[in-house]
Amino acid sequence: MESKDKTALIKYRLEQAKIAAENAELLINHKAFNAAVNRIYYSIFNSINALALKYEFKTSKHQQLIGWFNKTFIKEGKIDAKYGKILKKAYEARSESDYGEFGDITMEEARDLFEDMKDFLTIIGQFI
Repeated sequence: MESKDKTALIKYRLEQAKIAAENAELLINHKAFNAAVNRIYYSIFNSINALALKYEFKTSKHQQLIGWFNKTFIKEGKIDAKYGKILKKAYEARSESDYGEFGDITMEEARDLFEDMKDFLTIIGQFI
């Protein structure tokens, strides 16, 4: 991929992360907590996708992208382990709310995840 195309795609993924974060906030304000958790996770996912592009890692699989992030940034000590925990928590909450039989996310859980997401996006931004 040409450098110009790569830069444009990274910018696009970061914009997707920003839009998902804005949508999450709106959903929390409208008490749609399960939907908010979905958007929180995808905000984080899109930011990691942008990071992966910068570091020449490509995959369409969520688990592979998460594994790459954990190996490259958490295990190597480049990013604090708490961000790996935030990612895991967001992934699990999204999976439970989207696919679980009783995926009821509370307002407190959604708000906590939202604050964690904002912190996560800030850290990822420092590496892009």
